[in-house]
Amino acid sequence: MSEDRPPLGYATKLLYATGAVANAVKSRGLTTFLMIFYNQVVGLPPQTVTFVLMIALIFDAVVDPLVGQISDNCRSRLGRRHPFMYAAALPVSIAFYLLWNPPAGASEPQLFAYLLVCLLTIRLFDTFFELPHSALAPELAKDYDARTRLLALRALFAVVGGLGMTLLAYQVFLRENADGSGGVLAREGYFAYSVTAAGLIFATILISTRGTQSQIPHLSQAPGRKITLRAMAREVAATLNNRAFAVATATGMLFAVAAGSRYGLEIYFNLYFWELTQAQIALLTTIGVGGSAVGVLFAPRIARRLGKKRGALILSVISLAAVVAPVMARLVEMMPANGTAALIWLLGLEVAVNTAAASGVGVLLVSLVADIIEDAEVKTGRRSEGLLMSAENLFKKVVSGVGVFIAGSVLGFVNFPQNAQRGAVDPAILHQLGLIYLPTVLIIYGLGVACLFAFDIDRPRHEDNLRRLRERAKGAASRASAGGPPHP
Repeated sequence: MSEDRPPLGYATKLLYATGAVANAVKSRGLTTFLMIFYNQVVGLPPQTVTFVLMIALIFDAVVDPLVGQISDNCRSRLGRRHPFMYAAALPVSIAFYLLWNPPAGASEPQLFAYLLVCLLTIRLFDTFFELPHSALAPELAKDYDARTRLLALRALFAVVGGLGMTLLAYQVFLRENADGSGGVLAREGYFAYSVTAAGLIFATILISTRGTQSQIPHLSQAPGRKITLRAMAREVAATLNNRAFAVATATGMLFAVAAGSRYGLEIYFNLYFWELTQAQIALLTTIGVGGSAVGVLFAPRIARRLGKKRGALILSVISLAAVVAPVMARLVEMMPANGTAALIWLLGLEVAVNTAAASGVGVLLVSLVADIIEDAEVKTGRRSEGLLMSAENLFKKVVSGVGVFIAGSVLGFVNFPQNAQRGAVDPAILHQLGLIYLPTVLIIYGLGVACLFAFDIDRPRHEDNLRRLRERAKGAASRASAGGPPHP
């Protein structure tokens, strides 16, 4: 990669960031609607859905690092990343559409197989796009602060795309009628939702891939060599043998599990615990879009002033407090009654604070993972963006995978009824739901905060890594010009 590359234009930054919409639409669809669709609409037991998700998570754990390593070593006229990104567009879009249109009258084993095939296809080709796309960010922006700004822009598009599509679902495709019919419990609306979402996924993948293609000459190229599977495995082990990577991965996984647990149960809490109408849920979603936008826009300023690690710790505590406060207050009978304006105001405040803080944490965590790339390169001599950013890609899948898995497990444990109607669920079941939800989120999120304290790459160390890599590159260039070997 050329050190004198031209400055990254704002248009290219926007086109790069556009790609985040594809993953966000997919992830929000899975976390918000998958469980309630297959449980309450299609009729599968929640335990069946969670079992499929467990298979998908095991699949992810194997496929993501493998695709990352293959991407790092891919040689083509389109570079290391773009061939995979182009290949993903059509399969992931078709699979996402099929997920929401299972065959009518199918038996439970047939629905199980159908759901499994759709999810595995989505997971595989989502990895083909999202992992190389994530790996582009550290190459496009190496500076400590510039990298966070680029990732914040990417996160902003994810917020607008993911939550915006969710808002459209509530207000347009799955709109609840005045007489209470329709809504998320009616199968008919999912066709228009799936067609629109699949089209958006397809379009944004192609736009972002084509929009960043001009950067290929300025990106690192894979080394020209033959490598065996055993040698590749050794390289993977050497790259991942990094304390900062282990800490960031553990932190991100725990935060993702906690967030996914909340997202997986969110629609059940909104419909049955708080007894909100879909218009009220749409209002809270709108507030969430605004809160998330504030969080991602302020994340670079927080990183510049406080540092990425310290900023992430502070925002994590704020997010956790906002998440648990309303449910805790309801369990001790300190929240306003359902149906009151005061309840909506308090829930709106919680959503605004939580989404702002959580979105800021998300940007800072991804930027922390990106800083590991140069740290690992100093130690191994190889650029391994794809392999290392596979952790960030897996975080997103954990949100939708483990989140829905935990949601299904909790619903099965409390014997949540099928075909449930708002206002008609046994209060004892709802109380038990809240009692299980609180310690689950507190423990998992708290462990994530504890792990983050051990992260040890800060601004001075990152800048020292960049300096050492520049000196190494100059030394290699000098030796090459003198006719010597390129490496010491």
